[in-house]
Amino acid sequence: MSRTVITGGLVITAADEIHADVLVEDGRVTALAAHGSDAAAGWQAGAAVIDATGRYVIPGGVDAHTHMELPFGGTFASDTFETGTRAAAWGGTTTIVDFAVQKQGSALREGLDAWHAKADAQCSIDYAFHMILSDVNEHTLKEMDGLVEEGVTSFKLFMAYPGVFYSDDGQILRAMQRAAGNGGLIMMHAENGIAIDVLVEQARGAGKTDPRYHGEVRKVLLEAEATHRAIQLARVAGSPLYVVHVSAEEAVAELAQARDAGLPVFGETCPQYLFLSTDNLAEPDFEGSKYVCSTPLRPREHQAALWRGLRTDDLQVVSTDHCPFCFKDQKELGRGDFSKIPNGLPGVENRMDLLHQAVLDGHLTRRRWIDIACATPARMFGLYPRKGTIAPGSDADIVIYDPEARQTLSAATHHMNVDYSAYEGKEITGRVETVLSRGETVLDGREFTGRAGHGQYVPRGTCQFL
Repeated sequence: MSRTVITGGLVITAADEIHADVLVEDGRVTALAAHGSDAAAGWQAGAAVIDATGRYVIPGGVDAHTHMELPFGGTFASDTFETGTRAAAWGGTTTIVDFAVQKQGSALREGLDAWHAKADAQCSIDYAFHMILSDVNEHTLKEMDGLVEEGVTSFKLFMAYPGVFYSDDGQILRAMQRAAGNGGLIMMHAENGIAIDVLVEQARGAGKTDPRYHGEVRKVLLEAEATHRAIQLARVAGSPLYVVHVSAEEAVAELAQARDAGLPVFGETCPQYLFLSTDNLAEPDFEGSKYVCSTPLRPREHQAALWRGLRTDDLQVVSTDHCPFCFKDQKELGRGDFSKIPNGLPGVENRMDLLHQAVLDGHLTRRRWIDIACATPARMFGLYPRKGTIAPGSDADIVIYDPEARQTLSAATHHMNVDYSAYEGKEITGRVETVLSRGETVLDGREFTGRAGHGQYVPRGTCQFL
C-alpha cells in the first residue's frame, strides 16, 4: 500500500477551510485529522510526508472545457493531449473534459473513437469527454442514449459557424428533447452565426480586415439573443442547458432571469473574459490576432457583470476553452482577413492562478475560487465527489499551493505548446508548488515528475444539479 501524508497546510474546499493533515492511501484520500492530533501523528510511520506548512492544500482543478488537437480553420490546436495535460498539471489542474467532435456525415461513435485514439496513453492527468454534435439526425439522436449510458453525458451544439458546426433551431430542439429523456446535459455555443456571417461579409467588403473587427461583428446583442433563444428552446424541450464561454453582460442577464424563474439553466465564463478585453484585440501590428476567440473579448465594462454573476451563482463555472494556435504560421493565416484567424486562446495552465489573484483582488472568496474551479465543474459533469474535493473516498488529486509566491506570466516560462501568452507580463501572486494526481506526484516542488500515460479516462455520471 502506498501512503502519503500531507501535513501542516490549510485545507480549502468549496465547503470548508480547516487546518488538517491529509492521509492518502493507494491513490485515494482516506482521512483528515487536525494538526498535531494523535491520529495524524500515527499516520507518518512508513509514509511519504509532504510538509505543507504555510501553504494551501486544495483539490486539483477540473477544467471542463478544453480543445486539444482540435481541427479548426485549416489547422489544428497546437497542444496535443500530451503537451496540454502536462501544462494543465503545471497549473494545478488534474482533470480535463475535452470535446470529441462528430464530423458532418459521420456517426458520433466515429468521432468519440477518434478522440480516444488521440488521448490514449498520452495524458499526464485524468480526462473525460463531451461530444460535439454537428449533424443532428435520427441516427445520431439514438446514439446519444448509448453515449450517456457509457459515461459521455454532455453534448455541445453550436448556434455559430454555419457550414462547420452549426445546428438550426429544429435540430437543437430535437437534441434537447433527446437529452431530456436520457439525462444528458446540452451545452450551447450561443451566438447568432447566421447574422454574424452577414456582418463579417459586410466588414470585409468595407475593407475592415484587422483582428479588432472580429469582436465588432460578433456583437453583444447576437450573443444575448442566442442565449435567450437557447433558453426558450430548452424550456420547450424540458431540457437542462449549460451555456459555454459567456462573455457579455446582456447574456448574463438572460441566464439570471432564467435561473430566477427556477429553470435548470447554467452558465460558464473563462479567464479571458475576466482579465482581457477588446483593448487586446485592437493591439497594433496584427498582435490583436493572438486574442481572437469566440465568443469574442468584450469591452472592459462587461467584466463587472461577469464577476458579479460568479458571486451570485448566475454563473457557476470558470473553464478555459483552451484552444491554442501559435502566432507564427497559425494566427497569421488571417493576415488581411480577420475571418481566417483561427479562433482560440491558450489558458489551461493559467486558470487556477488567475482565479487566486481574483481572490486577492476581492472578486471572490477562497472557497468560491475552489467552488467554480474544482467542485462545481465536477458536480456539473458527473465527476463529484471522486473529483473536485478533498474528502475520504475522493481521488487524491491534490495541489499544494503557495499563496504568497510571486510570478510573472510569460511564454518564456509557460509549458503550453504555443509561442505566446495571452497574459504576457502580468504579475500575479500565488503559484502551484506540488501536484498529486490519484496520489502520484506529477509536480514536485516545481519539478515535473509526471508521465504521459498516467492519466486515465474517467466515464462520467449525469449532471448532479438536476
